[in-house]
Amino acid sequence: MDNPPLTSGTSSRATPAVPFWAAARHGLLAALFASVALAILVSPLGREAQPTYNLNIGDVAPADISAPRSITYISSIQTTAQQQSALAAVAPIFDPPDGRIARTQLAAAQAALASITALRSDASLQAPQKLTNLQLTSGANLDAAAAQIILELTEARWQAVATDTLRVLETTLRDPVRANALAAARAAAADRTSMLLSPAEGRIAATLAAEWIVPNSLYNEPATKLARQAALDATLSVNQNFLAGQTVLRRGSIVRPEDLEALTQLGLLRGSTNWLKLLLPPTLIVVLVTVLFALYVRTQLPEYITNTRHLLFIIFLVHLFLLGAKVLVTQRVLLPFLFPGAALGLLIAVALQPQLGLFTSVLFCMLLSLVADGRMDVTLFHLAGSMLAILAVGRAERVNAYFWSGVALAAGNTALLLTLHIADPVLDWQGILQLLSAGLANGLVTASVTLLGLFLLSYVFDITTTLQLVELSRPDHPLLLQLLRAAPGSYQHSLQVSNLAEHAAQQIGANALLVRVGAMFHDIGKSVRPEYFIENQIETVNPHDSLDPYTSARIIIDHVRAGEELARKYRLPQVIRAAITEHHGTIVTQFQYQRAVQEGANTGATVPIEDYCYPGPKPQSRETALLLLADGCEAKSRAELPATADAIDKLVGSIISARLQQRQLIEAHLTLADLEAVRLSFVKTLQGFFHSRLKYPEWQAPPDGDAQTNAALSAAPSS
Repeated sequence: MDNPPLTSGTSSRATPAVPFWAAARHGLLAALFASVALAILVSPLGREAQPTYNLNIGDVAPADISAPRSITYISSIQTTAQQQSALAAVAPIFDPPDGRIARTQLAAAQAALASITALRSDASLQAPQKLTNLQLTSGANLDAAAAQIILELTEARWQAVATDTLRVLETTLRDPVRANALAAARAAAADRTSMLLSPAEGRIAATLAAEWIVPNSLYNEPATKLARQAALDATLSVNQNFLAGQTVLRRGSIVRPEDLEALTQLGLLRGSTNWLKLLLPPTLIVVLVTVLFALYVRTQLPEYITNTRHLLFIIFLVHLFLLGAKVLVTQRVLLPFLFPGAALGLLIAVALQPQLGLFTSVLFCMLLSLVADGRMDVTLFHLAGSMLAILAVGRAERVNAYFWSGVALAAGNTALLLTLHIADPVLDWQGILQLLSAGLANGLVTASVTLLGLFLLSYVFDITTTLQLVELSRPDHPLLLQLLRAAPGSYQHSLQVSNLAEHAAQQIGANALLVRVGAMFHDIGKSVRPEYFIENQIETVNPHDSLDPYTSARIIIDHVRAGEELARKYRLPQVIRAAITEHHGTIVTQFQYQRAVQEGANTGATVPIEDYCYPGPKPQSRETALLLLADGCEAKSRAELPATADAIDKLVGSIISARLQQRQLIEAHLTLADLEAVRLSFVKTLQGFFHSRLKYPEWQAPPDGDAQTNAALSAAPSS
């Protein structure tokens, strides 16, 4: 909107101190909002009652069981199975072949073979003794037949066997030999013997080599553990998704562990409700929304802190729309896109403040995301729609502004839905067209709900909308007609004050429309006794001349009370009644007070200044403060009739300085920069009021005989 709402604020203003009782009231409002919102979120409203089942693993499903709502959870059972598969895929890690082991075994084999060679050539031993000693040779492990063959071999053949034994051992130990494959490695030694040996010699060489083949590639437990841990870390958790209405378990199926887990997550098992999971998410999001809203209002819009009526209006709307969302958005068809969620932001923006409407819409969509089970398309649809509708409604001074806002919303809805669902494999073209139709209808429904809501709620919460202000500004309003007929001078004064204040409001970003309408009604109390106000006195007789100062002051001051009574009688909104009661603040009726002081000086009587003060209150908003200043400047300018720009500037400066000294602006949220802009605006506007005009010469009648000239002059328009 171009104009801020009825009580405008800026982030540059300091946050007012909140008394204890006001803080307690705010705490009660926050508790009220949070408790009701939480109750709505956890309620089963909008969901069909679901039966529960008493099932165990291995049981037979008695019926088709469907998901009552959309859900996404991490399946611990499937995640565990995935992790076990990942662990099984990691083979044990062994070290490379250890050359030190090969050298040790070769040295042992060489020593044993040297002992056998020495034994064969020992002439001091008989053949039976040699056979016995050969079988006892360390590491040889020979049976009697093999030992007998070794003793019978010639020296050349034995050396060939010994050499081949060492070669087979060395070749085998060059490759990895693991403990679990030791037998296979020893058996493979027979295939490594030289073809130059006879079969018997080859068997002896293989037998001897096998005795010194040992594991040379050892199991590396730390490295294996690290590899398995890396495999576990790389294994992602398995997310299980169920859409509302999707079949979880078919009738006659055997209940598996993962089926039981799904039923537990969906709360379909008797006694399986997880109250922590049920209550924790909505509790956290409600607390977050409450805190964010409180901080935003306190820092950005501090004037709303003291306005309980406006806060209750926002709380009521959020609860009402949250209730509607529970009924409509939980459905899985077109209803989530027909729900007029954007109307919430529109109502607050038009009735109170556009930025407040935008921020409240963002917070509401956070709650809506929980209602919609995290559906991103629904959340984005209502968030983008709210922003578009608020920005498109403009100043909302005509009913057609809501229509065009609805049209813009409908166009934005269809574009967003087309973007989100054009590639959806589940939807065919017929489904997409149905979604687009729902988006179009949503715009019209939102505009209608907003208009109806403004009409009903504005009276309940006494909130004045722009449309109401436009209607009140019509010159045929009964009170304005009464003022025009009974006190035409006061009526003209009100028009001049409205021009002054409206232009100044535009300069400082206040609600110009509210200022203009408030100025038109601010002096309606003068229509009760118009003859006591100088602007309505046509004759030179002033009735105040025959009154004592106190009575004269009471009559002057009483026009505020009379105006408030008329405003209540004609059901004017609170913001207009505030313009009537606050436009004089608590200033003193100077003329009557000075007369009373002079008379008191003669008689020695004390004059209480309170008897000559307006009842107030002092201006509570920038709008009523502008009205107070404009009223003083217009009245003084009519009395002094300044002829130059310097005189006008001096007059305006004196009024503003006087009101500052009288502390009339301390509760109005006006900055020094605002006051300077107001001063310049007043000076410029008053210069237009008192601009110089060409002085026409006195009329002289033409000669009687000049009939043509007489006719021309009589037909000419007057200036």
